[in-house]
Formats: sequence, structure tokens, C-alpha cells
Amino acid sequence: MHKLSMVAAIVAAVLSSTCAKKLPEPPGVAGGPPHISWIIMTGDRDNPDQEFVCQSDPRNDCVLPVSRPGEQVFSDVHFYYHGARTETKYTGSIDIGFFQASAAAYKVQADTTVKKTESIVNHSVTGVVTSTPGTYALTFAVEGTVTETGKSQPIRERVSTVVK
Repeated sequence: MHKLSMVAAIVAAVLSSTCAKKLPEPPGVAGGPPHISWIIMTGDRDNPDQEFVCQSDPRNDCVLPVSRPGEQVFSDVHFYYHGARTETKYTGSIDIGFFQASAAAYKVQADTTVKKTESIVNHSVTGVVTSTPGTYALTFAVEGTVTETGKSQPIRERVSTVVK
């Protein structure tokens, strides 16, 4: 199956529910530590999921089209909070620097629990891509805590995104 077709199929399956079915685990993660995966899509106001841009695994360059007067580009960013085979709580923030916002970045508050019976929980955020070309960041400052043990895993990542 073509890589883009496979990603589109995964996205379509996940979007059918806010609590997604099982997604493949990234290589090297055996359901142990809490982690977040993501996919960035773009499109228009009616369908911000028209075009695949990039994803966490396998990683590829993130390049988004710039919004122009009368031609706004919308982006849908999908976050997948993975369970650690026990209840896992995620707290913190995710900054989406390429969204048009009055602040330096569009901030999403992570406050999600993946129950023991779930393998993943999906949240999506839609926004307008900035009209200023440049390099921006998708920045994770999140803690994943295994409720049963209280053990916390920091999730710190800075994903470079180019808007042109």
C-alpha cells in the first residue's frame, strides 16, 4: 500500500471516533512509557484534512502552505495520547506556532487520561495557518503519568515546521 494512502487510511479510521481504535506503536516503544504521536494535515475551511503534511513516525519534513488574503489555509493537527498498558494521565501544553494567533503560538492544554482499557485517545485541533512565511515550531511540554505507580515521563519535543 502506498505510504500516503496508508496514512490517509489511518487518519480516516481515527477520525471516526474521539477514542480511536488501535494504531500501530512507533518502533522501539513497547507500550511502556507514556508517549504522544501526531499528524499534521492541511486543507480549506470545509475540510482541513485534505492534504497530508507530516507525522511523528516515520518522521518527514513539515512544510505547510501560507495563508493568503482571501485564501486561508486551514490545518488540522491530530494528537494521539498512547496508554502505557495502565491508566495514563497527560498534562501540560502543546504550542502550535504555525497557527495564526494573537500570541506567539496557539497553546493547547493537555489534560487527557487514557484508561487502562484503552490503547489510545485522539484529540484534534483545527486552526488557520499563519500568513507570514517562516519557520515555526510545534512544541510539546507534557508530562505523562502512570496513575497506578505515580511514575511520570516528561514529553519534550520541538518539531520544526516551515510555512511557505
